[in-house]
Amino acid sequence: MDYRFALIGYPIGHSLSPWIHQQFLAKTNLTGLYTLEEMEPNQFERNFATVKSKNYSGFNVTLPFKQTIIPFLDGLDSHAKAIGAVNTVKNDQGNLIGYNTDGIGYLRSLESAYPNLIENKDKRVLILGAGGAARAIYYALSHGGFQTIDIANRSLDNAQKLVLIKASETTTRILSLLEAEQELSTYDLIIQTTSIGMKPNVNEMPMPLTNVKHTAIISDIIYQPIWTKFLKAGAIKGVNLHFGHTMLLYQAQYAFEIWTGNKPLMNDMETKLKQLLEG
Repeated sequence: MDYRFALIGYPIGHSLSPWIHQQFLAKTNLTGLYTLEEMEPNQFERNFATVKSKNYSGFNVTLPFKQTIIPFLDGLDSHAKAIGAVNTVKNDQGNLIGYNTDGIGYLRSLESAYPNLIENKDKRVLILGAGGAARAIYYALSHGGFQTIDIANRSLDNAQKLVLIKASETTTRILSLLEAEQELSTYDLIIQTTSIGMKPNVNEMPMPLTNVKHTAIISDIIYQPIWTKFLKAGAIKGVNLHFGHTMLLYQAQYAFEIWTGNKPLMNDMETKLKQLLEG
């Protein structure tokens, strides 16, 4: 069977998804092709009808269509329904089912780098930001058994909305960025989910790490650049680091698994992608 996958979004010309999924096809001894379907935001319905007619085995969805696509699908899995966004669609015998692999992908990338953290769910977590990525990660961590997850954001109202999707066992406080900075020494895992520090604004960071404890893990989901200013500040403090390109890989791995039933081994993928991103 030849698989046919695609990415829909705008703009997507520099996407690494084709490279990642061609690697996965080779690793699992499957044949297929992954292509880009760039579409103008104001013509989504017409363009999506064209994509649908091509009968892809599955496709990924990126900005700005992660929510736009939902009414055009035949169903959602529980994660996508709770998060309110779709980044992966499977063609299940003509029915298009939406998934969100961001949160589980993040958890998998974290487990790969720090397996002891995943086993010890009483560690204290701080999420910086309250956007779509924060929502997916918060949901996965909470329903994955983490008991204390606080959220810091510029808009407290936006952060408060995330609490509605937590597991009942999870305790969450909503903090201002200043409050979070003052309490930084109490957290074991600090996750930066905003666009602060992304190219071209590489000299920005959401907060200083003056108060971070030396055993903490500093995680940044940005991968352009790989070494954000936030991660560089963490390296200077001598803390543990978790890089954004690994989340990109593992959410793609989960999408591939949904499409094909095969879970590709990562082996050297993290190193290869890092080298690709660094040129």
